[in-house]
Amino acid sequence: MKSLKLFGTDGVRGEAGSFLSAEVAMKVAMAAGIFLKGKAVTNRILVGKDTRRSGYMIENAIVSGLTAIGFDVVEVGPMPTPAIAFITENMRCDAGIMISASHNSYEDNGIKLFDGHGNKFSTRVEKEIESIYFNEEKLKEAQVTGKYIGKAKRIDDVIGRYIVQLKNSFDVCKTLQGMRIVLDTSNGAAYKVGPTVLEELGADVIVLHNEPDGFNINEGCGALHPRDVSEAVVKYRADLGIALDGDADRLVVIDEKGEVVDGDQLLGALGAHLAEKGNLKGGAIVATVMSNGGLDEFMQAKGLKLLRSDVGDKHVLSIMKKENINFGGEQSGHVIMSDFAKTGDGLVSALAVLSLLIDKGAKASEVLRPFPLYPQKLVNLNVKVKKPLEEIAELSGRLEHLEKLGMRHLIRYSGTEHKLRVLLEAKDAKEMNKQMDILVEFFQKALNA
Repeated sequence: MKSLKLFGTDGVRGEAGSFLSAEVAMKVAMAAGIFLKGKAVTNRILVGKDTRRSGYMIENAIVSGLTAIGFDVVEVGPMPTPAIAFITENMRCDAGIMISASHNSYEDNGIKLFDGHGNKFSTRVEKEIESIYFNEEKLKEAQVTGKYIGKAKRIDDVIGRYIVQLKNSFDVCKTLQGMRIVLDTSNGAAYKVGPTVLEELGADVIVLHNEPDGFNINEGCGALHPRDVSEAVVKYRADLGIALDGDADRLVVIDEKGEVVDGDQLLGALGAHLAEKGNLKGGAIVATVMSNGGLDEFMQAKGLKLLRSDVGDKHVLSIMKKENINFGGEQSGHVIMSDFAKTGDGLVSALAVLSLLIDKGAKASEVLRPFPLYPQKLVNLNVKVKKPLEEIAELSGRLEHLEKLGMRHLIRYSGTEHKLRVLLEAKDAKEMNKQMDILVEFFQKALNA
C-alpha cells in the first residue's frame, strides 16, 4: 500500500501551528466526517484532548469542521486516549477524536480517530479519509447551511464513567489498602483520573507532575523520563511506581527498589498471570517485531504462544482480534487488555500489575522479571530524508552479514518523527554493540549526506 502523506503510525501528528495547523485539523475533521456520512447512527462525534496549549486551537478547528458538514460534537476536555475510546462507545457516538501527540513534547500535537466502537481506524480507512482530505471539491460540497449546521456542547462529568470502567477491570474483592504507590501523570491527560482511581481503591498515592500548564507535558517526567518516580519510590518506601505518558495510553513500571521494569518482561509477567487464572484467551499473547527473544522463550516454557505484529498498538490489536486473543502490547509500554480497553491503557495495565502483586503476595522486583532478556540495543537516528530502505546501496548485504552472526535486526522509520529506528538483538552483547556502531555510521552517511 502506498504510504500516506497525513497519517503516520498513530494518526496525524506534527508540529502544532506548522504541519498541524488549524486549517489541516479542520480539513481532517471534515474528511473523517464525510467518510462517516451514510454510516452515522446518532450524528454525534466525541472530541477529547490532552493538556497541550495547542489543543485549544485544534479542538476549535475540529469542531468547526464537523459542525460545518452537519455533525453534532460532544467536547469532554482533557481525558486519556483510552478514555476517549471507551466513552465514544459508551455514549453511542459515531466516532471519537483524541487530540494528542502522546509522548512527544508540547510543540507537537496530533489527531487520533476512533470508530463508534472505540477502535482505531484501520490503515485502509485512513487512506480513504486522506483521499477525501485532498479533494477540495468534496470538502466544499459537503458543507451545509441553515438548520443543517451541527451544534457543539461541552460535558465535564464524563470522568466518572471512565473511573467506573477502570474499577471494573479490578477484582471487586480486592483493595489497594496498605499499598503505597508513586504515580507520575506526566502533566498530561490523566492528571485528575489517575490519582482519583488509585485513591478510591484504597492506595496511599504520592503524585508527581500533575500540574499541567500547557507546555510541561512529558517534560522531564512520565513514561519517557521515569527518574523522578524511581527516586520517589525509594525515598517514600513505596511498593510500586507508575509512570504514564501524556495521553496515558502507555505506562512504565518501577519496582520497590526504584528500578524500571522492562516492557517485555512486564508483558510476560502479565500474560502468564492471566493464563494461570484461566483468563488468557487463545493460549497466546501478541507483541511486536520489536519485542525481545527472551519473551519468546518464556512463552514457550509456559506452553503459550507469542505472535508478533508490526509496530503500533492498532496492529497488535488487529492480530488480537483475528486470533481471538485478549492480551498483547508493545515493548514501549502500550499494554492492551481487550476485555477492558480497545487500545493501550496505562491505568488498566497498572491495575493489572497491582492485582498480580496482590495475588502473588510478593514484591514487584520478585515477580515482574520472570525471564532473562537477550542483549538488545535500540538507537534512534535523526535523519534529513526518509529514503526508502530498499534504495539504500549495500544495506541488504550488511543485514545478511548480521543474520549470519545470529543477530536479529529491525530497521524502520518512525511513523511520528523524522527518525530512523535501528534495533539489534543477540546473545553476544559485545559483538552486538560493535555491529551497532558500524550500522549507525553507515546510516548517518547514507541518510544525512
